[in-house]
Formats: sequence, C-alpha cells, structure tokens
Amino acid sequence: MIVKNEEASLTQCLESVKDVVDEMIVLDTGSSDKTVEIAQTLGAKVFYFEWSDDFSAARNEALKYVTGDWVLILDADEVLNPKIIPHLRQAISYEKNLVVNLIRQEIGATQSPYSLVSRLFRTHRELKFTRPYHAIIDDSVIQLLKKEPNWKIVELSDIAIFHYGYQPGVIASLDKTNRAKKAMEQFLGNAPNDPYVCSKLGALYLQIGQEKEGIKLLKQGLKSNQASPQVLFELHYHLGNAYTRQSQLERAVKHYQKAMNQPILPQLKIGAYHNTGSLLLSLGDLNNALKAYETTLNIDPNFAVGYYNLGMTLKAMGKLPEALAAYQKAITLAPDYASAYQNLGIILFKTGKIPESIESFKKAINLHETQNRPQEAQKLRQGLKEIGIIV
Repeated sequence: MIVKNEEASLTQCLESVKDVVDEMIVLDTGSSDKTVEIAQTLGAKVFYFEWSDDFSAARNEALKYVTGDWVLILDADEVLNPKIIPHLRQAISYEKNLVVNLIRQEIGATQSPYSLVSRLFRTHRELKFTRPYHAIIDDSVIQLLKKEPNWKIVELSDIAIFHYGYQPGVIASLDKTNRAKKAMEQFLGNAPNDPYVCSKLGALYLQIGQEKEGIKLLKQGLKSNQASPQVLFELHYHLGNAYTRQSQLERAVKHYQKAMNQPILPQLKIGAYHNTGSLLLSLGDLNNALKAYETTLNIDPNFAVGYYNLGMTLKAMGKLPEALAAYQKAITLAPDYASAYQNLGIILFKTGKIPESIESFKKAINLHETQNRPQEAQKLRQGLKEIGIIV
C-alpha cells in the first residue's frame, strides 16, 4: 500500500491482513502523523517515496520491494473481508491465473455499492501501474496477454474488500476532487480517446456540475470502440444519470438499459437497476419500478436504499403493510436512515398507530439534525404541526 497521514484508519486495514499475508509493504509519501510508527508496530516494512502527484509512480515504487509470488493491493481506508481468504488462496493456487479481480463494497455509497478492482495479481516483471490518478494494472495486463496469451484473468463474485472512503465524513475531510480533475485532464491531453479516463473524468465533471463537459466526454469514450464491458457499463450508467438530471428520460432509460446489458457481475449493475426503478417511479410506472427494485434486492438483499425505494413504490401502490415492512427492513440495515424513519412514520400514522408514528417522526427529526440537515428537520416539524402533532 501507499500511505500519507493515515493514522486514523491504518490499524484496521493492516489488522485485516497481517495474519494472512507473508509480508506487508507500506510506502510512505510524506506522513507527518503516526502512520509510520503504526505500520512498523504492526510488522510492516516501511519505505519512503517523495510524492509527485502520480499514483502510478508511487505504486510502482512500492512493487519494487515485493518479494512474494502474488501481490494484494489495499488502501488505508479499506479492509480485507476475512470470509474471502479461502477463495483468494484457492485462486492463486492455479498456475495459469495472472490476475484475480475482486469485488469491493463501497460502504456509504447510495448509488453503486460495489465495484470491481484489479488488486490481486502475480508478480511479473511486465505488470505495472499506469495513469496518474485511478492507477490500474489493466493496461500492462493487456500488453502482456498479447505476448503470453496462456495467462487467465479471473473474478471472485463474493465481497473481498470493504472500502470506507465514501462515508460522508471521510469525503468532507478530503480535497480529492481538484487533484483528480487536474491529473485526469493532464492524462486526457495525451490520450483524448481513452475510454477509461473518459468515464472517470466524465463522471467527475457531472459530480461538480459541469454537465455539458461530462456528457461530451462520456460520448467520446463510447466512440472509441475500445472500452471493456466494465468501462462500457460505466459510460452508459453515467450518461443515464446525466440525462435523468436533464429530464431527458427516454435517453436515460436507453443508456441504463445498455449498461444493464453488459456481461459483468450482477453486483456491479445494481446502480443501473436501482436508478431505472427511480426513473420509472417518477413517471408513475409503478409495476415496472417495483420489478426494478425487486431485481436490485435479489442481487443484494442488504441494499438499504433499495428497500427504502421499494417502500416508496409500495406506498404509491396503496400496499401499506408491504411498504411498512420495506421501511423497517431499510432501518434494520441502516439504523441511521432518517428518511426511512420519516416515511415509516407516515405509514404508521395512516394505519392508525399514532404513538408509534410520533416516535418514528422524532427519530427522523433527531437524525436529520445530527446529520447536519436542519432544514429537513424543520420542514418535518412544520408538516407535523399542520396536522396537530407537536414534536
């Protein structure tokens, strides 16, 4: 791993692997906290590298110190799932396997809770990281397979890595956007039709409100005709999101459908299924919205947002007991889900369970306030006051 000022999360990360791997290589890029001390205490070999705004350069420097036959890459805000360890060991036992792609769960992400990452690979002199931001080994893998086609790339369908970098508090504390934008724009200048960077930078443009630039770049990536199924999914998925925000709903549906048609693991398609459901719900197509949410939850029965929107759909269909159960399931999976408590309160109120509904509303207000949404809390209070409930 490469690190800088990661004392808050490093222990949890290294504890998850220290009894699994033969060595832990930590490359420090200028920490001023206790990162190095923590790494050394837990048994890691610590090396140093001057940061140069290039993640690939740092990752390739770290690879120089590896002595084992296989490399597992983690970031400090990630944890290895102990349940995947037997599967990892089995995968690396096959002589033909070169790369084992892993499912990463994005803890706190409400749209796409899973991603596929190339983080476990055989040590090979020709495997290296490329791209200054979103560094990947995929480019070098493609080149190696042209010369040595006997190698195999495999995927594990179970969750291998838990990633905590999408939690609101973590995102707010890091200024990643400007660094990412600068690095990817510089790379794009030298490779204007690269579908991977078109996808990542296009999505970032959408995130910061530059929709015109984002859509243009995503379309540019599709025109290259060089994208892998995973990158094609991302290009279509982000275009679906962009057109949804622009109320171009037919275009959005078209791109979500193309995203869902890609031959990738079902977990990776959850965002497209879920957003399609939301789009259909907004159009009043309740039956098909229901099917989309049910598909999402069949893929991942622990997707709290999916249960919340399933509840919204069932409520709109007049199926209040089923909606109540969906909201309760969302709260079980995400106990701090303010909107789920709020809508649960509405169902309880409509079904005559007034004391229970008031408690649910109180919980929603408290969560809105503690999660820095005072306007939502006040709006709910005012709405309750209008029907004679003072909270």
